[in-house]
Amino acid sequence: MPRYLLSVHTSGESSAAPMSEEDMRHGFERIAKLEEEMTSAGALVLSARLEPPDAAAVVDARAGKALTTDGPFLESKEIVGGFYIIEAPDRDAALEWASKTSAAISMPIEVRPFLAWH
Repeated sequence: MPRYLLSVHTSGESSAAPMSEEDMRHGFERIAKLEEEMTSAGALVLSARLEPPDAAAVVDARAGKALTTDGPFLESKEIVGGFYIIEAPDRDAALEWASKTSAAISMPIEVRPFLAWH
């Protein structure tokens, strides 16, 4: 079955209003319910939340020696905050999971199919 990446896009700005504990609890409940539904449907392969871009490192070994640079590959106002890898029979089914994910977490979701290697 085809796999899709559902990437969670968010603003990288730290000026966003902090969430109350109640809002965080409700958010985690919505995510748990979504992931339970995905698991029950056999769609969820993996989900993960990412540390902020300042925790990233870029490794470039094209010149034969690895050069490591702290920080993200690209500086951007928008960042990938997490992702889901799902299996879905087709693009429409993947878009439906993305719609449910966006509603659960109140963020836009990018849907990209994995290349099929035959």
